[in-house]
Amino acid sequence: MKYNKLVRDRIPDIIEESGKKVTFRILSDEEYKIALEKKLDEEVAEFHESKSLEEIADIVEVLCALVDALGYECHDVYKRRQIKSAERGNFSNKIYLEEVEDV
Repeated sequence: MKYNKLVRDRIPDIIEESGKKVTFRILSDEEYKIALEKKLDEEVAEFHESKSLEEIADIVEVLCALVDALGYECHDVYKRRQIKSAERGNFSNKIYLEEVEDV
C-alpha cells in the first residue's frame, strides 16, 4: 500500500516490527516544510471529524515541527501568543463580529 506522506519518526520501526517491509526516504528541508503543511491540513481535517484531544495533540505536534522547520522555536510561539493576547485579547468571550459601518 502506498502512502506518500510524512509520518512520525518511529512509524517505520513500528511497521517493520509487525513483520512488514517499509520503504521511505528522508525529505529535503524544502520538501519537509511542504509535507508539514500538508500534514497540518490532514490533522485539522481529522480533528473536524473526531473533535478529539488526540487530534488536537497531533495538530500541536505538527505545528511545533513546522515552527522549528521555519527557523523559530516552539516556545517563541507561546510568547507571541501571550503578547497578542495582552494586546488584542483572546477568544474566550466568544465574540463573533458581524459587521462594521463607517459613521
